[in-house]
Amino acid sequence: MPAKAEQPDIKCPGNNTVEMRWCASKSLDESKEALEKKLTPETVKQWREATMEVCSAAYRPYLQGTIYPQMVVGCDDRLNRVLLQEFRGLGE
Repeated sequence: MPAKAEQPDIKCPGNNTVEMRWCASKSLDESKEALEKKLTPETVKQWREATMEVCSAAYRPYLQGTIYPQMVVGCDDRLNRVLLQEFRGLGE
């Protein structure tokens, strides 16, 4: 019998590592999608390369730890959201 794929019943920010990583990844996907609506594909590519480099450097001391991927994803998401705020009008 085929398995039915369903979205996990996770309440963000999550209560364990798996849930926290899922929530961080979901949030990053949302901020990436929002940036893709504001920027050209070339600018999005340059932004992703820059944020990956900056976030990887910022958390390099944790590179061997299990928390490293989550920290980098969170950093990328926070930087995306700061940039998105720059697109808001003065009245927003």
